[in-house]
Amino acid sequence: MTKLDINWAMWTEQATEWLSAYIQVNTVNPPGNETLACDFLGEILNDEKISYDLYDPGHNRATLVATLKGDGSRGKPLILLNHTDVVPFETDQWTVDPLGGEIRDGFIWGRGAQDMKGMGIIELVTFLLHKRHGLPLKRDLVFMAVADEEAGSFYGVEFLNREHPEILESDYVINEGGSGSTEVLGIERNVFNIGVSEKGPLWLKLRVEGTPGHGSVPHSDNAADHLVRAVARILEWDQQFDVTPEVQNYFQALHEAGILKTKPTEDVLQVLASENPRIDSLQRNSIALTTLTAGVKHNVIPSEAEATLDCRLVPGYDPDKFVDALTTVIDDDRIQIERVFQSSTPASPTETELWDVMSRETKNLVEDALILPGVSTGFTDSRVFRRKGIPAYGFTPVLAGPSEQGRIHGNDERLSITNLELGMQILHSTVRGICG
Repeated sequence: MTKLDINWAMWTEQATEWLSAYIQVNTVNPPGNETLACDFLGEILNDEKISYDLYDPGHNRATLVATLKGDGSRGKPLILLNHTDVVPFETDQWTVDPLGGEIRDGFIWGRGAQDMKGMGIIELVTFLLHKRHGLPLKRDLVFMAVADEEAGSFYGVEFLNREHPEILESDYVINEGGSGSTEVLGIERNVFNIGVSEKGPLWLKLRVEGTPGHGSVPHSDNAADHLVRAVARILEWDQQFDVTPEVQNYFQALHEAGILKTKPTEDVLQVLASENPRIDSLQRNSIALTTLTAGVKHNVIPSEAEATLDCRLVPGYDPDKFVDALTTVIDDDRIQIERVFQSSTPASPTETELWDVMSRETKNLVEDALILPGVSTGFTDSRVFRRKGIPAYGFTPVLAGPSEQGRIHGNDERLSITNLELGMQILHSTVRGICG
């Protein structure tokens, strides 16, 4: 590729200002209000004289799509996918205003800095640079800022897939779901996990009815008692290890790189799981009790009780099989099980042109980088594209240590300005490599 004279210091300053302002746009989901994000991004695109479309399912939940046209000689579009909503926060647990976008100590602070308004700005700058420099495109380049990812995507990508499926047609998608780390298994090494697969979400609601009454006269048909016993059985349920090929390949690559000193046998992986909750979650179905609701007053036996479970199934695991097993574990036909949300997805292949370009350009900018196919314990909008047979990759090209990674969905979320610049450089060269 022809080397471009890009003033990265100037673009980093601009991107820092944009990200700070973007964080201040309140898109906490619920309720989302992602149209506000579209307004913000739309103003930047308008200034660049780039047209865009809004796809609005109502309720102030719009998605923005902008396209730079290519000649199509290299195939269908590349989609730069990002979501505009962010998760809630507990303000009193933060040392800064979660929606303040404060710039301090070399970081941009606030909810969404990492997940994923920061990556949204990185993608936007990459998009704008192709416009500014008039770079020839051999395929369309699409910037897609979608709603509702944090709550299941009903108003976002799933809405587009239902009502406007043609918009999703593409050869490749770059999204969240993978990132770079400066340390793996206690070993200092620059490792970039490019997400190719993810656990399938299965959100369940347990509900039981009982007989109400006065708290002074306990009886055997207390709805809360039934539910508590059911939950206790669930929490004692030992999920068996189920190592998928993607997880096995990941640890084998770590072994070959000298990071994992021993061959990743089943016994070794179980030991690693006992030491690291994330590694444990990668290797088996997981269940998290997230809410419990029962009763209206201290001295009233409740007539009904509810609990919600956030279950994550290893890639390829049958949700029906899981629910059947759960029903057996509960062993109480009074407990009703409702599926609130479920999704599964195949893995994206690593034998693609985009994978090769992402690997090459990352190594060009981070010389000692190790590139690995990663499996995400969370779920992303990539699943919608993977179900359609479109390779979608979690590729957030930044380098963060364990303490920074722990801030995602946590307190004092932040993104370093250094990482903002690195991400723009890697993604820009990647997009040039696959679209030019």
